[in-house]
Amino acid sequence: MPTLNPVVAEVTARIVERSKTTRADYLRRMDAAGSSGAGRAKLSCANWAHAFAGAPVKDKLNAMSGTQPNVGVVTAYNDMLSAHQPFERFPQIIRDAVREVNATAQVAGATPAMCDGVTQGRPGMDLSLFSRDVIAMSTAVALTHDAFDAVICLGVCDKIVPGLFMGSLAFGHLPVVFAPAGPMPSGIPNFEKARVRAEYAQGKVDRATLLESEIGSYHSPGTCTFYGTANSNQMMMELIGLHLPSTAFVHPETGLRDALTAAAGKQAVELARSGQGRMADIVSEKGIVNAIVALLATGGSTNHAIHLVAMARSAGILIDWTDMDQLSSVTPLLARVYPNGSADVNAFQAAGGVAFVARELAGAGCIHADVVTVMGQGIHHYFQEPMLIDGELVWKDGVTESLDTDILRPASDPFDREGGLRLVQGDLGRAVIKISAVKPENRIVEAPAAVFETQEDALQAFQDGKLDRDVVVVLRFQGPRANGMPELHSLSPALSVLQDKGFKVAFVTDGRMSGASGKTPAAIHVSPEALAGGPLAHVRDGDVIRLDAEAGVLTTVGVPDLSARPAAVRTPAHATGAGWGYGRELFGAFRQAVSTAETGASICFVAPAAANGHADAPPDPNLVDRTVDA
Repeated sequence: MPTLNPVVAEVTARIVERSKTTRADYLRRMDAAGSSGAGRAKLSCANWAHAFAGAPVKDKLNAMSGTQPNVGVVTAYNDMLSAHQPFERFPQIIRDAVREVNATAQVAGATPAMCDGVTQGRPGMDLSLFSRDVIAMSTAVALTHDAFDAVICLGVCDKIVPGLFMGSLAFGHLPVVFAPAGPMPSGIPNFEKARVRAEYAQGKVDRATLLESEIGSYHSPGTCTFYGTANSNQMMMELIGLHLPSTAFVHPETGLRDALTAAAGKQAVELARSGQGRMADIVSEKGIVNAIVALLATGGSTNHAIHLVAMARSAGILIDWTDMDQLSSVTPLLARVYPNGSADVNAFQAAGGVAFVARELAGAGCIHADVVTVMGQGIHHYFQEPMLIDGELVWKDGVTESLDTDILRPASDPFDREGGLRLVQGDLGRAVIKISAVKPENRIVEAPAAVFETQEDALQAFQDGKLDRDVVVVLRFQGPRANGMPELHSLSPALSVLQDKGFKVAFVTDGRMSGASGKTPAAIHVSPEALAGGPLAHVRDGDVIRLDAEAGVLTTVGVPDLSARPAAVRTPAHATGAGWGYGRELFGAFRQAVSTAETGASICFVAPAAANGHADAPPDPNLVDRTVDA
């Protein structure tokens, strides 16, 4: 393999050094858990009888031998998420497959799985990010029966895969395989969907027309076909080595998908028998860097500027936005998939897909080739693609040349010499911006601010024509402490309309913009957030703001000292609405305890006090003081 890019090597070394204490503590716990033996050996006869009381006779007999692996399946199945509807059948496929190799499989438990596409712009979106940590906890509850020798996780979408990942790492002494469901077939073209949305935002088409368009886009079982957070999850699971190779974008309800699901079950059994492929070893500093680079090289979701931090921290690995920014500077942009192009993930897969991306990144020295995966040692396994020949699953080398260079390009001739994510910072704090879909002429905006507290107020101002000008739309009190950090994608069509009119437009928020961040420059996840005393709380209407994605700048212009001003206070109606109703009142403790956006916006990493009064683990330097008033 070619020499590793020196920046990739430098960032990796920095992460290793920064994580030395927390990583060592994590591995110590995993070693201790693994050294205590297989789950079945630790359970009493009564425990073991309970675990298999409802199982078929054959499985009971197999389990009673005490020598064969038992695979725990954690599923995020529900049938209102198109991406998760196929999981209804997967547990039985896995059970049947592992019986063929004299093992057993059980559904250990289930996790919630909410759809951001349903809750966009609705109160339920305030629970979206917090659902990730609930999923992590649910995964831990499922696996804490300690009756399993390996794990299979069934999940695809936005918070679900990060949550399954975080929860599984608490049991990282076991091998863990992720089995996706795949994307739905292509519907109407993405540019047509975007056009109708923009026309609806301007009142040019009615709701019936909009609904017809949306149904044409989201129409069958499988993942939504744009390259948002769900499909970014799948790309990362491939390059971190937790999928079987090239399984991300195979359609559900096909023979190939069923064969891959069965193979995932058998691979989990093989790993359990061999004692190889612990999740704790796969999710290493090198593996996390590979996941970041894969995300950047394909223009993936901005949500992972938050999720990846929390996911890595679950393995004791500390990363930040500076790491991502520096890796982005040397990562070639290889893919143009909507919203960074007009193609969908099905076209991406047809052009060469994940196998092509993995081969190109490895060949360019952009990722670590010497990693452990569920397939064994080395990233080269992920240069392959699966296929069915006479009903048998076989693997072949993926294409070495893109079959459509408008969608997928080699590292020697990328769409851009750097990846799609940048860090911007200044007197307004630190934020991330996804530039892969933003044209170069739109990446620098300097204009007066229009400040809002809610999406509804911003959209009303747009409809009233008050934003028909050069403007930086500031939406504050949207951070994790304020209201759970909802996605604000409902503003995308309006901002696009203003930009299309020829105005210089940008968006600045301490909230999220989602994996569908589009052509308007958006500095998102601004940290520290307004409610925690961040600078956005001091911005006023009319302040000139400069967002320069090229230079990495997010600052006011002509404001001598923002902090000298009194901080804005949320209106009572907004403060009450952000905390109550639609289940939000149940998550008050989350809002009090959550860490900052750059530290993962998580509640999962507060070290408990031990009996002697000292923390069980050393303080985490990547977490911040959380004593700000609610």
